[in-house]
Amino acid sequence: MAAQTTMAVQALAHRATPIALRKLRCVTVDVTGTLIAYKGVLGDYYCMAAKAAGVPCPDYDRMHAGFKVAYTDMANKYPCFGSTVQMPIVDWWRTVVRNSFLEAGYEYNNEVFDQVFRRIYAMFGSAAPYIIYNDAQPFLRWARKQGLIVGVVSNAEFRYRDIILPTLGLHQGSEWDFGVFSGIVGFEKPDPRIFEIALQKAGGVAPDQTLHIGDSLRKDYLPARSLGMHSLLIDRFQTTEHRAAREAGVPVFPDLSYAQKFISALQEKSEAAVMI
Repeated sequence: MAAQTTMAVQALAHRATPIALRKLRCVTVDVTGTLIAYKGVLGDYYCMAAKAAGVPCPDYDRMHAGFKVAYTDMANKYPCFGSTVQMPIVDWWRTVVRNSFLEAGYEYNNEVFDQVFRRIYAMFGSAAPYIIYNDAQPFLRWARKQGLIVGVVSNAEFRYRDIILPTLGLHQGSEWDFGVFSGIVGFEKPDPRIFEIALQKAGGVAPDQTLHIGDSLRKDYLPARSLGMHSLLIDRFQTTEHRAAREAGVPVFPDLSYAQKFISALQEKSEAAVMI
């Protein structure tokens, strides 16, 4: 499987170079890991909420592991935060949170659990658990000043759009033009259909006039390239996955300032080709 993935990456990277000469019109950007990040570890917030309600939750690592199991299970059963089966988002998260505690070995009565859940749901419906990377706002504003249509594409629910991104200083209309969020549209990365929706929201821009920027080979680069979009990866933490992708020919940069230089180079190539 790993060898097949490497071959696919190499083929797509080869097709991506030289860059198509049509002028770039749109840039889409992943959110978590590319523009923003969590502060600390998710399990910490769950245990802190339990302690605030007066119940024990001493093992933060076990709590974090429990969350990953519970989240993955719900995401597999009811993708896109339950939107595909019209499950209310609060019910989807309630199940994730309850099962996270159960997986970690903590079981609370309904009254206590309701207190814990309300704290957690409110916390992650705010900007408090997140940080914005220093290069995020400057990059998005720069891209829009170049006349590019800028979209954000995220496996996230409506609170990213309505609360979290604006509170962090990433506003629709000043930093981004449109958003595609899996909990709203009913498709999630790596499903290429979420990128097709992005192209539609950009006004029907052609795939080869669009560049997608993300931090995941599987969820960002491969599905975008499969549609004929250009793509690059941001590697803020020097991971082995990104190193292997770079060796296979994928454009990988340490942050968005390098992505900005890359886009400028694309535009210069396009303009030079038109002159020729």
